[in-house]
Amino acid sequence: MELKAGEKAPAFSLPDENGRMRKLSDYKGKTIVLYFYPRDDTPGCTMEACGFRDTVEEIRKKGAVVIGVSADDAKSHQKFISKYKLNFTLLSDVDKEVCKSYGVWREKSFMGKKFMGIVRSTFVIDGKGKITYAKYGVNPLGHAKGIMAVLEGN
Repeated sequence: MELKAGEKAPAFSLPDENGRMRKLSDYKGKTIVLYFYPRDDTPGCTMEACGFRDTVEEIRKKGAVVIGVSADDAKSHQKFISKYKLNFTLLSDVDKEVCKSYGVWREKSFMGKKFMGIVRSTFVIDGKGKITYAKYGVNPLGHAKGIMAVLEGN
């Protein structure tokens, strides 16, 4: 199941890097760039996170907030944030329920082995909770700049 622009974003309630619960409804009236990534401190995920770090001020000027989601726990997120000076919230979906509701928890393969994991994906959600952009299988290189173009079109 893939979500599409025009659909209502699935609700979520997940702990952030400090253990504080964050809900989709907390961001009512704001645009959210919600991106799902496989794992903290891995090459592609670091490239993507640093891209958002470097463009987050421009994104905020467009009235949007950036939120990253992975299955890593809060302690892992804290290390990742500290190591790369990330300036946005990371949420922990350790039971993968939110990942499943967004259709990003899927079978993947690497070097001939099949396994379940997070497919790198990004959603832009408007202030009313509607998805205005959905992309599965994101290339981390230059992705944050691409999201800026999406926000400029919104």
